Amino acid sequence: MSNLVDEVPGLLSVAVVSSDGLLLLSSDPEQNLGPATPAVRQDGPKGSSADLATIVSGLASLTQGAAKLMDGGGVKQTMIAMESGSVFVMSISDGSLLGVHGSPDCDMSVVAYHMALFVGRAGHVLTPELRSELRKSLESAL
Repeated sequence: MSNLVDEVPGLLSVAVVSSDGLLLLSSDPEQNLGPATPAVRQDGPKGSSADLATIVSGLASLTQGAAKLMDGGGVKQTMIAMESGSVFVMSISDGSLLGVHGSPDCDMSVVAYHMALFVGRAGHVLTPELRSELRKSLESAL
């Protein structure tokens, strides 16, 4: 995940979130496989992968609801452009999501391209069985 941030200019953080909102992977190694933290945090910078996971989960719920109301089918990608940055969300598989926080000067088409490459390479790996194994290993480590 950190390679994605290093290779794509303007990316600040990256998170892979399960369909139930669990942060699976992130560009912040210390956050990997931990539960998404509450919106009000006492540690870490704003915009970290844990914050991004919370945002991605909320956006997914909102956009999926909108798609259902509009008979639009499944949501493939969501992008929010702000004055001071961008947030991109892309479906990976069976409800899991890739979320990216970009700087204001990131090239949105380059970010979307690299996200699609990542989803193509990693999407088949993030199966429900793997997520279950990751959760069990986390629980046993605690």
